Amino acid sequence: MSGRPEILFPLFAGLETLLGVGPRTAANFHQIGVETPRDLLFSLPYSLVDRRRRSTIKDVDLPAVVTVEVTIGSHRAARNKGGAYRIHVEDAEVDFQLVFFHGRSRYLESQVPEGTRRVVSGKIEIFDGLAQMVHPDHMLPVGEADEIPDYEPVYRLTQGITQKTFFKAAQSALKMVPELSEWIDPSLLNKESWPAWHQAIQSGHNLNGLDELDPQSPARARLAYDELFAHQLTLSLARQVERKSPGIVSVADGSLQSKVLAALPYRPTGAQSRAISEITNDLSLDKRMNRLLQGDVGSGKTLVAFMALLVAVEASGQGVMMAPTEILARQHLEGLKPLAEDAGVVLELLTGRDKGAERRAKLTALERGDIQILVGTHAVFQQDVKFNDLRLAIVDEQHRFGVRQRMELAEKGQGADVLVMTATPIPRSLALAQYGDMDISILDEKPPGRKPVKTAVISTERIDEVISHLRHAIDEGRQCYWVCPLVEESEVMDLIAAEERFKRLRAVLGEGVVGLVHGQMPAAEKDAAMAAFQRGETSVLVATTVIEVGVNVPNASIMVIERAEIFGLAQLHQLRGRVGRGSAEATCLLMYQAPLGATGRKRLKVLRETEDGFVIAETDLQMRGAGDMIGTAQSGLPRFQIADLERQADLMEIAQSDARTLLSVDPELTSSRGQAARVLLWLMRQDQAIRLISVG
Repeated sequence: MSGRPEILFPLFAGLETLLGVGPRTAANFHQIGVETPRDLLFSLPYSLVDRRRRSTIKDVDLPAVVTVEVTIGSHRAARNKGGAYRIHVEDAEVDFQLVFFHGRSRYLESQVPEGTRRVVSGKIEIFDGLAQMVHPDHMLPVGEADEIPDYEPVYRLTQGITQKTFFKAAQSALKMVPELSEWIDPSLLNKESWPAWHQAIQSGHNLNGLDELDPQSPARARLAYDELFAHQLTLSLARQVERKSPGIVSVADGSLQSKVLAALPYRPTGAQSRAISEITNDLSLDKRMNRLLQGDVGSGKTLVAFMALLVAVEASGQGVMMAPTEILARQHLEGLKPLAEDAGVVLELLTGRDKGAERRAKLTALERGDIQILVGTHAVFQQDVKFNDLRLAIVDEQHRFGVRQRMELAEKGQGADVLVMTATPIPRSLALAQYGDMDISILDEKPPGRKPVKTAVISTERIDEVISHLRHAIDEGRQCYWVCPLVEESEVMDLIAAEERFKRLRAVLGEGVVGLVHGQMPAAEKDAAMAAFQRGETSVLVATTVIEVGVNVPNASIMVIERAEIFGLAQLHQLRGRVGRGSAEATCLLMYQAPLGATGRKRLKVLRETEDGFVIAETDLQMRGAGDMIGTAQSGLPRFQIADLERQADLMEIAQSDARTLLSVDPELTSSRGQAARVLLWLMRQDQAIRLISVG
């Protein structure tokens, strides 16, 4: 695939090739990421102005934008500098004024002489009892009035670009739009009654009513689908390349797995058994595994991960499990230790803290194959870390792992299988956008014995009651997390909020009972405070949200969250999941500051009604949108110009299965539809995909 197809050259030319765009305007367009006619075409209008012509402004609800034919009457120049220049005009039934500030009388007299007919369009308002149109948007001779569209598109602007400039440039770009061969599956095209690409892009800019702005309208839905399809093609190509590189066959003999299962006090859930068999099957194939294990809080991911690692060991290889932070790596170690003892396998931890002789000893043992399962932080990425025979790498995800890192990790073990785990239930559309190159296993059942967490919503005014309730619970030997809000992203304020709360609780509950953890502490102090709480030396841990990630204290059965209304749903759900891990009844108190707004109320209501992380995630997506939910900066989510992940989730599913189907019958994209799909990839700037095909 040598280079961009010639048919697309005009769309990727400079903006100066468009009507009314000079170097300065082009520079202004660059500010909003519009660098070529193609970018302009994909910047669709977000609203419309109704400029259909009327005979009179009588009976119109003012203020309003009106387009009407008038007879020009007398001109009245401004009396003083900076005053208004007024022109009296009459439509078929009533009269009103056109008003110009800094109006140049000579220019206006020549443009709209008294007695002529003109079509004017603009906003009419009542001022001092008189109807007036200040600075009409359009003022044209009747013969030229067809230039005014019935519905004028409204674009997102930047400094130095007016709606007129944008409209003119977009219309000029539309004249360059070629007819491209169809890349969408014909049966889908018929079923959805979508227009061809060039018609869809024309309709996207030349609208015939408000309903055409709807993402579900045929032209917009088609353009959204093109974007999603190109994205899924890219992911499927990456997946194809990953799978081409031969994997290692690791066949389980069940000898170790059976020991662990026999020692478990309960039976795995259906979802756990299903995930274990999907992973075991992937490991036994000569293709590289690339699977996502998605499980809600407390759905038992640790067991599934360990069973997968045992397959590697049973096949006389090694496995590694990586966590984003040292606390989490240690916690994985704690969780896996008893299982490793049941199975009789050698488990070790490697983090940035390992230094000198101790580190060297671990690395030697790892390279000899004496360490069968390694748990660690990103330290396992370092050059000097060598495995004897790495079969499986498990990454505990926390949104910090993109496609590129997944590829790097797999390269560490020549052909090692990769399993990515995430504890955040992600709505299906986002999971496909972010992990479309992977196969997905979902844990959607809770293991037996996990009691539901009782959730209550309480106003901050009742804080004294909460504290006294807490005192009783502590006397009964229970432990509690007290989460302080992150105030306006200001670390200093967070610190003050957390410290104030810490002092107040300490005063009431006594010295030595309350611990404190916040983002500003040195790591060692943070670890010490967490450890004291884990050992039960302190009964209350006051914390900013640093505890949401995977901390496990089975005896902690109360979670108090202050200002819960300012947290995201997914985050509240993660925090609540920190309690209810032991045998005691668990409670989560969501404290809000009155008055509570509609969104805050809805958010807290959803939490009170369900513990299903997937339901919560879908609601969060509808309420906040994808970027906020995952934090767009580190989300690894692609940015779409037209597609709307919240409202077009179903299109993402279709795009994924269509992309995979096309590549299964035409892996090199050489058929006529395949060739059309290549043009789409160029059109959508999917350079990564294009490189993968040229390599492929």
